Amino acid sequence: MKNNIHVVQIRSENGAVIAAQVKGERLQPLSASLYDLALVAANEGRSLSDVLEASAAGETLDYNEMIEAGRLLAPITHPDPAHLLLTGTGLTHLGSAAPRNKMHGKEGEKSGPEKTITDTQRIFDWGVEGGKPVGGGPGVQPEWFYKGTGHTLRAPYQDIQMPAFALDGGEEAELAGVYIVNAQGRVFRIGYALSNEFSDHVTEKQNYLYLAHSKLRDASIGPEIVIGELPEEVRGNVSIHRDGSVVWQHAFASGEQHMCHSIENLEHHHFKYATFRVPGQLHVHFFGAAILSFADAVKLQHGDEMRIECNLMTRPLINRIKVMPEESVGVTAL
Repeated sequence: MKNNIHVVQIRSENGAVIAAQVKGERLQPLSASLYDLALVAANEGRSLSDVLEASAAGETLDYNEMIEAGRLLAPITHPDPAHLLLTGTGLTHLGSAAPRNKMHGKEGEKSGPEKTITDTQRIFDWGVEGGKPVGGGPGVQPEWFYKGTGHTLRAPYQDIQMPAFALDGGEEAELAGVYIVNAQGRVFRIGYALSNEFSDHVTEKQNYLYLAHSKLRDASIGPEIVIGELPEEVRGNVSIHRDGSVVWQHAFASGEQHMCHSIENLEHHHFKYATFRVPGQLHVHFFGAAILSFADAVKLQHGDEMRIECNLMTRPLINRIKVMPEESVGVTAL
């Protein structure tokens, strides 16, 4: 933990995207974006920490001033957002099956020894049994979902947009891994980020097969990416603020101590697909959540502030919900 490096991205005065290393209350600007610096490290076989250290450029900046000025960006971006892929895995945390079963369970199901086992519980049980194989190597594959591209990745303090057709919108506080693919198709982990994997749980609750639809929403990560080792346990708190008051809050825990899958196993089952090893790609892969305000019957509204913080980061991840107006969508034949 002591040797971990915290990196953000900011908009420079001339409009360029540059990375900056967190130095307490100050930010040390670097010479390029985190994507460009990570690609140098991955292509040249250098450690990312060495590349970052060699790229320091200019006087330090005030962290809070960058936030207040609206210059803080998502901590990772791609020059072409279509090549930044947002994906994730579910039912990865001990206890994560409970809110999902509550969401998808049917009234009148059998109880006791003859109780119906849902697909949710079945996949969760597989993870408990085989998500951390002894001796390493691939274990059982987790639930997997596609979330979008860099076009729907929102910066910290930026609004998360909820489309007019959405039935609901709810936060999902979790950790995410951030990865880059070098020129030879090798995958490198840049680091870890705090994330809000925002989803439409009412749509999902209608039918489990609507899970894919429910995930196609905005997401946010940051403010920082931590470069270094992920501790066995990460502790945090997630809260919903409305009109200056806290309407809901809950502690959450992550890290492998609280997971039924190892990070290595989740990474294997994502990157085993060649389509996710295309040179130049960036990946943000969400590791799953076990705590949801939706499970406590909280319905988020336009203007609500979602605040997620944990002991791995120096700043909270904050976003507000913005309900978008209806739009006409159609297809025109060429």
